[in-house]
Amino acid sequence: MLINANTLINYKLNGNDGEIGHVKEFYFDDNHWTIRYLIADTGNWLFDRLVLISPYALADVDKEKKHINLNLSKKQIEESPLLSSDKPVSKQFEENYYKYYGWPVYWGGPYMWGHFENINHDREQWVEPQEKTKVWDPHLRSTHDVTGHAIQASDGEIGHVDDFILDEKTWAIRYIVVDTTGWLSGKKVLISPHWIDRISWEESKVFINLTKEMIKASPEYTDDFLITRSYETGLHKHYNRPGYWHGKPDSFKHTSGEKL
Repeated sequence: MLINANTLINYKLNGNDGEIGHVKEFYFDDNHWTIRYLIADTGNWLFDRLVLISPYALADVDKEKKHINLNLSKKQIEESPLLSSDKPVSKQFEENYYKYYGWPVYWGGPYMWGHFENINHDREQWVEPQEKTKVWDPHLRSTHDVTGHAIQASDGEIGHVDDFILDEKTWAIRYIVVDTTGWLSGKKVLISPHWIDRISWEESKVFINLTKEMIKASPEYTDDFLITRSYETGLHKHYNRPGYWHGKPDSFKHTSGEKL
């Protein structure tokens, strides 16, 4: 099922022995465009500390109660590797973090979740992380920081990043919500990260090899709209692109300012 990232902001995070805080934002990697951490606001409990929650820790998402239940205790979270709120997420921190929880590292293989295409909770199938298995270096981005980035079509600017559509099964970002206010009378449209040509993090711009007219004619999206497979099929047909559900799309390959 697909869900808006903004919808999950402020959802309560419940550990298996009590509430730990609420969702503040997300970190995703710009290789596979997949959510790697939920950022928890823990109030005064772990003050001045950035608490990261991997999707491996998520038990379920309760949309009715606006809760996300975790399979972690408050003690586990409190004793997890420390990350100051004013420091970026380093590779050393991530290595210590995954070692502490005993989860398979997501950068240890060619797929979205390392050696797995989806999150695999079967410990018997987990591969012990080794130096030689590291096939790519993650570059984490904040959904909060990327929101507002300009969308540059092949023939001019067309809008800005407004939200992200997440896949609850894989935690992949399936679509970027583009707000075209000022260009198309406030119409919102969806763009797949796989259709991005390049990104300039320095300019805060996302470049897409599509014309403004093509984007203007795409199926409209609204925030209260339930995305169905029929809608997705029509969207991909409009852009003449294969759907992600037909198989494994090519991995994203880019750094700042380079093509995907």
